[in-house]
Amino acid sequence: MAEGPASPGGGSHESGEQSPRSNVREQDRYLPIANISRIMKKALPANGKIAKDAKETVQECVSEFISFITSEASDKCQREKRKTINGDDLLWAMATLGFEDYIDPLKVYLNRYREGDTKGTAKGADGSGKAQPGQNPQIAHQGSFSQGGYMNS
Repeated sequence: MAEGPASPGGGSHESGEQSPRSNVREQDRYLPIANISRIMKKALPANGKIAKDAKETVQECVSEFISFITSEASDKCQREKRKTINGDDLLWAMATLGFEDYIDPLKVYLNRYREGDTKGTAKGADGSGKAQPGQNPQIAHQGSFSQGGYMNS
């Protein structure tokens, strides 16, 4: 049987069933659109624009991705009878779920955070924050996302 369209609360309109998240407001489930927009704009030329629906789509996908990773890390913590998810648990979950390519850059970020680099900005070899010749520009900007609670330990 096909499911009906999902409501913003996560429940189905047709079945009358409510998911455990149905009492959660949409703005509490998703990262703030302003943060999403700021991050997306960094990848564009100065005069580039992003449609509202594109921002909303990325907002939903990023929020779902975070929930996916966090759920796996939470399961691990429950099995180990721990109540606190830490950065290492998130890295483990990402590796378990097939996101190995992101592990090394996130380890660098996590180590910098633990060492007290609360700015969260990775610098290029010259300290400018810009990519050096032969350096991937994505890596030069690594860690520039906010400390929004995802990697806090």
